[in-house]
Amino acid sequence: MKFLYRLFFWGLPTILKGFGLIFPRVNRFLAARKNLFLRLKEFRSRYSGKLAWFHVASLGEYEQAKPVIEALKKQNSEIGILVSFFSPSGYEPALKKPHPLVDFVTYLPLDRRSWAQEFVRLVNPSSAFFVKYDLWYHHLEALRKFGVPHYLISASFRPNQPYFRWYGGFFKSMLESFNWIFTQNQPSLDLLNTIAVTNASRSGDTRFDRVWATAKHAKSFPEISHWINGRPTVVVGSAWQEDMDLILPLIEAHLDYVWIIAPHDLSPEPMDRWAKQLSVKSVTYSKWAPESQASILFIDNIGMLSSLYQFAKIAYVGGGFGKGLHNILEPLGFGIPVIFGKVKNVSKFPESIQSQHQGCGFEVNSPEDLLNVFDRLEQAEIYQKATFAAQEWVSANVGAADRVMQKVQELTPLS
Repeated sequence: MKFLYRLFFWGLPTILKGFGLIFPRVNRFLAARKNLFLRLKEFRSRYSGKLAWFHVASLGEYEQAKPVIEALKKQNSEIGILVSFFSPSGYEPALKKPHPLVDFVTYLPLDRRSWAQEFVRLVNPSSAFFVKYDLWYHHLEALRKFGVPHYLISASFRPNQPYFRWYGGFFKSMLESFNWIFTQNQPSLDLLNTIAVTNASRSGDTRFDRVWATAKHAKSFPEISHWINGRPTVVVGSAWQEDMDLILPLIEAHLDYVWIIAPHDLSPEPMDRWAKQLSVKSVTYSKWAPESQASILFIDNIGMLSSLYQFAKIAYVGGGFGKGLHNILEPLGFGIPVIFGKVKNVSKFPESIQSQHQGCGFEVNSPEDLLNVFDRLEQAEIYQKATFAAQEWVSANVGAADRVMQKVQELTPLS
C-alpha cells in the first residue's frame, strides 16, 4: 500500500496538469502552489522564533482550529502560528480576512516524500496540529523524522473509513504516529479502540468553543436591527436550491416574518431567480438601504453570517440535501432552534443527529415537513424547550480547546 501511495503522488502533478486543460479550477490549485517553498523561506527569514503549525483542509476545519490557536497563545504568547490549507476555498478567505493570532498562511504541498520533508524542514515547527482529518502520510513521516510532536484535534471517525477496514494497516500507521488524538465524541474513541489505537481521549468538538465565543462577541449591525424593528426573523444560512425549494413556500405562508438569507452561491443569478418567485419585496445587502421596505434581505458577501444569527427567532441551515450540512452549531450558540434538510451522510455530521436528540435541531425532507416544524416552533412551550435545549447543549460542551491544551502541556510542555 505504501508503494502504491508513493507512486500515486509521484504521478499526480502530471495527471493534474492534464485535467487542468479541461478544468480551470485544477490549474488554480496547481498555480497556487508555485513558489510555495520560496515564500516559506522568506517568512522564516523574517520570523525565526518558535512556531506551531496547524493544518486544516478548508474553512470549516479552520474554525475548529481557532479556539486551540487562542488557547495555545494564552499558554505561550511568544509562539508563532502558521496555518496550512489544502483547499483554495479555505486559503483564499483566510488571506482576505487575516486572524490576528496567525502569522503566516500557506498551502500544503502535495504529499510527495521530498516535498513533505522540505516543507517540514523549512517550517521547522516546535509542534504540529492536524484538524479533524486530511492526514498525509509523508508529512506525518517528516514530523516523526524531525522529532516534532504532533496531534490530531477534533477528530471524528466513521466505521467505513480506511483505518477500520481489513486493508487499513497503512492508514492506521498514520493514526499511530500522533503523540495524541483528541476526538469529538465517544463513538470515535470507541472506533479507535477497535484497532488498538490507544493514544487518544475524548475532548469534544472545538466548534462549541468557537460558536460560544461568536455569540458572546457578535458583530454589531445596528442598521439591520433598526430594519427588523422587533419583527420575528428567520435567518437562513448557506442556502442551496434544494433548501430554497422548501423555504420559498414557507416565506409565502409566513409573511409576518422578515427573512435574512445567506446563499451558498453568492453569484447574482440564484438570488434574482428566487426574488422573482416571491410575492414580497427582496433586496441584496450590497444594494440595501436601512429604510428599505423589503422583508427579505439576501446576504451577498462572506463574513457576516455567523453574527447574523443574533437576530433570529428560528434558523434554517442549508446543505443537508447537497454535499454537506453547513455549521448548525453557529445558530445554536445563540440559543435558537435550528432546522435543516435531511442529511444524506449522517456519520459525517453527527451533530445533526445529536441536536435532534437534544431537542434543538429539526430535520425536514419536504415543504410540508418544514411548515409543520415551523408551526410547532411557533407554539410558546415547544419553542422555549428548544431554546433551553440549545443553550444547555452548547454550554455543556464548551471547553474542548482547554482540554486539548491541558493534555498537550502534560505530554510536551510548550512554554
